[in-house]
Amino acid sequence: MPTDIRIKKGLNINLVGAAEPSTSKAVSSNAYALNLLDFHGLKPKLMVKEGGEVQAGEPLFFNKDFPDMYFVSPVSGELVEVERGARRRILSLRILADKEQRVLKHKPLDAEKADADAIRAFLLKSGCWPFIRQRPYDVVADPTFVPKAIFVSAYVTAPLAADINYTLKGKEKEMQAALTALGKLTPGKVHVSVGKGEESPFAALTGIELHKVSGPHPAGLVGTQINRIDPINKGERVWTVSPQDLVIIGEALLTGVFNPERTVALAGSCVKQPQYYTTKIGAEISTFLYASGVKEERCRVINGDVLTGSKTSPEGFLGFYNNTVSVIPEGDDYELFGWAKPVTKKVSTTRSLTFSWLTPKKKYNLDTNTNGEHRAFVVTGQYEEVFPLDIYPMQLLKACMYKDIDEMEQLGLYEVSPEDFSLTEFICISKQPHQQIIREGLDLLQKEIG
Repeated sequence: MPTDIRIKKGLNINLVGAAEPSTSKAVSSNAYALNLLDFHGLKPKLMVKEGGEVQAGEPLFFNKDFPDMYFVSPVSGELVEVERGARRRILSLRILADKEQRVLKHKPLDAEKADADAIRAFLLKSGCWPFIRQRPYDVVADPTFVPKAIFVSAYVTAPLAADINYTLKGKEKEMQAALTALGKLTPGKVHVSVGKGEESPFAALTGIELHKVSGPHPAGLVGTQINRIDPINKGERVWTVSPQDLVIIGEALLTGVFNPERTVALAGSCVKQPQYYTTKIGAEISTFLYASGVKEERCRVINGDVLTGSKTSPEGFLGFYNNTVSVIPEGDDYELFGWAKPVTKKVSTTRSLTFSWLTPKKKYNLDTNTNGEHRAFVVTGQYEEVFPLDIYPMQLLKACMYKDIDEMEQLGLYEVSPEDFSLTEFICISKQPHQQIIREGLDLLQKEIG
């Protein structure tokens, strides 16, 4: 029986430009790229030299900490560039795609009959393992560790994010195969959260614990659901997988082919015709960005949603975990006496000079302007109003800033990831980079505690 989870604290940010339920095929990309910054903390070892040829699904590099963990090419072609940074750290790999695609095939695996070791080996070899992430630390999962549970969030509350129920329609067979396989990797349950009252493709699937979630953002974040369903204690680990990645895992199990196809939502007020496009991981964003048209020149392209995504250029490449590309106005202009007059076109949790609280369903055309400068933390109690986890957000942020490991542990850093603080960062009147602070705290904790 499904269980109900109701989240009361939070804030829905309704923006103009949500993607319409219409899907087009993106133009084939000439080049594809893997950004290694998507795999935080990874120590890569190249398996293909610059100028070498690869097939789609063939390993490009492996994780030095786990040599059996392969990261594969999304397409066949030539590895034309290995971008390096400080101390020759690999930043990205760029592949020039072949016109005729060549695909590396593995022997399909029946998840119903296979044991945990066989499933783990298949996912590592096929390149599907990086889709499994772990908490604490929000990194690619450690394959030598057995998680106490696995979580999938199919309830979307982030502004302009892709509609999971639309993008996964007709993919039930692949999702069932993936969930069956994942269920054998944990002695606990596979928890799947869907929107209450929504027609979800997960409703008819078996082998899962279904939860019906309602409430404002961040109710759709997997961290919020973990906190309500089965919180993480010190020494415990859980794994998380996004719904669209389940399709890739399931298809690999059923066919033996790594197919990195994505249905991407191109959204935002700068897009003339916001809609969905089918493309592949690592494809050039320009292959579908200009097909819908951009209204103005001064726009910011965001690889992901507007709260957790990263700034990129139109010539950039789709992120490994992203299924949304947002395009909103660049906030590089300033209002005269903007701080001293009533505000009607912005979202705020305060009632001081703002009126967004009177029209909670109104859609706004927001830009990237932070509407203020960076300053010291001000104690206002605003974070607690939109932060549904049973954690003191400001105290945890400060503990991360002054690097008190004992206090970070006691305040619940094991439970969170940077995205859990995206909303508090949005409303922060001190303009502090909350997600960066939490990321640095997690890195320190992982380095010291392991």
